[in-house]
Amino acid sequence: MNECIAEQQGKGIGFFERYLTVWVILCIVAGIVLGKIAPGVAKTLDGMAIYVGEAPVVSIPIALCLFFMMYPIMVKIDFAEVLKAGRSVKPVGLTLFINWVIKPFTMYAISVFFLGVAFRGLIGADAVDYVKLPLGVDLAVGDAYGAGQVVLHEGVRMLEVPLWRSYLAGCILLGVAPCTAMVLVWGYLARGNDGLTLVMVAINSLTMLVLYGLLGGFLLGVGKLPVPWQALLLSIGIYVALPLVAGYLSRKWLIAAKGDAWFRERFLHLLTPVTIIALLTTLVLLFSFKGDVILSNPLTIVWIAIPLFLQTVLIFALGYVLAKTLKLSYQDAAPAAMIGASNHFEVAIATATMLFGLSSGAALATVVGVLIEVPVMLMLVRFCTRTQSWFGEG
Repeated sequence: MNECIAEQQGKGIGFFERYLTVWVILCIVAGIVLGKIAPGVAKTLDGMAIYVGEAPVVSIPIALCLFFMMYPIMVKIDFAEVLKAGRSVKPVGLTLFINWVIKPFTMYAISVFFLGVAFRGLIGADAVDYVKLPLGVDLAVGDAYGAGQVVLHEGVRMLEVPLWRSYLAGCILLGVAPCTAMVLVWGYLARGNDGLTLVMVAINSLTMLVLYGLLGGFLLGVGKLPVPWQALLLSIGIYVALPLVAGYLSRKWLIAAKGDAWFRERFLHLLTPVTIIALLTTLVLLFSFKGDVILSNPLTIVWIAIPLFLQTVLIFALGYVLAKTLKLSYQDAAPAAMIGASNHFEVAIATATMLFGLSSGAALATVVGVLIEVPVMLMLVRFCTRTQSWFGEG
């Protein structure tokens, strides 16, 4: 087992991770208050962007925050562990099957049913959202694009889309982002095979470079919020490939220069507050935009959370049952089911923000994923530990 992760997890879930739901709720409150007393702050920061033509493509402050959310995840991964995958064909194969063949499509189906049918009237049948114009597409005011239409919103060309479809887009981006960070903690707490968890994390990180854009682009198109391929490629490059390469190279250089003990005991500990600050800053800025939506319809978060909760439980149950059917040991079955159930919300937030904007409903939906992550996954951890006997001796 990788000693870095073993030491990190030795005391179980950390203080910040344990109360992540509390921090998100506090960020919601802080963001709403900020939006009321200083509405121009978040908008000014988000306006500091890299433009292509007249369209703001990458918000520089948000890109920096999201990079520092992602980099600490990537630098912890020893990709040499991928070589061990040959010893774990069945659990790795099960994880890839659940994550990339099943999960994106069940997320789409569940979200469409609840957001587009069951809760549509509660969200607002005629409610609309204003999202960024798609990168690389030249559209004039009045043009139709997918389910939306180009309009002038506060003097800027934006795409006006049904609000529920914007929420759907965020759910889709969560559904195609298997967890590669917190699952290390969930697997440990469930007394799973930590070495296998590391292998699956490394493989999913690499697989995301290809399949995240392909499946995300396809399902967004089916949901009538098409995203040009160059926009998805840019998003994957900035928010997955760049921190992945930076993490791999800096890990290799630091261990060679300072030694493995220094890297584990000093460097990784320095990253923890950086990650926390970056995540919380992003959430405060996001909710400073969405305060009016939440205050006018305070149950919005509940309507989004319900399909996300059902999806999480469904995917976990499917993975757990298939693991038993494949006669996996409990130590392999628990992390194999957990990695599909959990979401890589950092990537989802980053991609939603870049593609649709910080003020979009899509970005809000990805943050709801953060809100329910800890309590739901801790519930599933407890379920795992109570059902070890189902798998016999492991």
